[in-house]
Amino acid sequence: MRYTSTAVVEVGTMPFRERCVMSLREEFVQRALAEDEPFRALCRRFEISAPTGYRWLVRYRREGLAGLADRSRRPRRSPRRTSPELEAAVLALRARHPSWGGRKLAARLRALGRTPVPAPSTITAILRRHDRLDPARAGRPRDFQRFEHEAPNELWQMDFKGHVPCGGGRCHPLTVLDDHSRYALTLAACADERGETVQDRLVETFRQHGLPQRLLVDNGSPWGAPGAVHGYTPLTIWLLRLGVQVVHSRPRHPQTLGKDERFHRTLNAELLGEPLPDLGTAQRRFDAWRRVYNHERPHEAIDDAVPASRYWPSERPYPEQLPPIEYPRGDELRKVQDGGRVDFQTRRLRVGKGFTGLQVAVRPLDAEDCWAIYFNATCIAKYNLATGERV
Repeated sequence: MRYTSTAVVEVGTMPFRERCVMSLREEFVQRALAEDEPFRALCRRFEISAPTGYRWLVRYRREGLAGLADRSRRPRRSPRRTSPELEAAVLALRARHPSWGGRKLAARLRALGRTPVPAPSTITAILRRHDRLDPARAGRPRDFQRFEHEAPNELWQMDFKGHVPCGGGRCHPLTVLDDHSRYALTLAACADERGETVQDRLVETFRQHGLPQRLLVDNGSPWGAPGAVHGYTPLTIWLLRLGVQVVHSRPRHPQTLGKDERFHRTLNAELLGEPLPDLGTAQRRFDAWRRVYNHERPHEAIDDAVPASRYWPSERPYPEQLPPIEYPRGDELRKVQDGGRVDFQTRRLRVGKGFTGLQVAVRPLDAEDCWAIYFNATCIAKYNLATGERV
């Protein structure tokens, strides 16, 4: 074991507990001077290297007990120390982005054409010398690397950050993030968390970026119905009509939406520290910060690239008119009745009130007496007709 402030050493069969560094070193040199056992064997007993043992012995002979004290390892001169001009550039960039660390600052300096660019560790040392590091965040464990989809628009993650004070009321930031690129597609200052509000914001996003293949959301309102058998809401049914598959995260597992949750932490650290006077001002600040996030801020999860370098719009344009609901020939078609039920072969099968008045298709499964109910291209329920239970 290595000796710091205290240690436990066993010499022979006698344990020495809670011994200070100086007393251990003094004991070592006294035994070495007595020459009762080979020097290297003595070093192994005290779990130190032979060069360290010789260094203590030489210092003790030259300076006595004071020679065994720890000494500063700071070099007497630093010919490769960062120039004052470069330090000033680092500090100026840090002042504009107080939450950025060494890696982000280094990547941004390279993008700005600054040469030479210090290593991230050097930039961190500069920040530490000038008391620009947050002690509360120092040494905090880094996030694990999560899965990533292969191309943009294969999966978007969407969630509300949680309301923040805004004037005399509240602002509910709505965020939509592309899974592959980490590109922030939407950062909207909403007055509420109603489905109609989310749909209006999504229409703007779809018009600008096209439609994703899938949209990952949690199980709460307005995109989920906690405790309901079906879990579909008017918002998610609208998405299904557009051909966007809705994927719900695992209950009580917010890490499923990990990228968007991490985006919320960044948003909170870099933008939401100042009060928002009103929703209009909040949206203008959101828009300005989103441009920095997408086009300037290096993202460590994508090798310090900026999200805009990995994102391009979807090839699926947003249709201004909802497309018709079509099913393959041979499907058993049923209209969803009041209460969200489908009558099929003497059974009343529940699919959810949100589908009332819409047409669904019933298809047989491989298992005996089992049928699947489809809305558009999405399977919304499976039933065993022999028992009337969901499968």
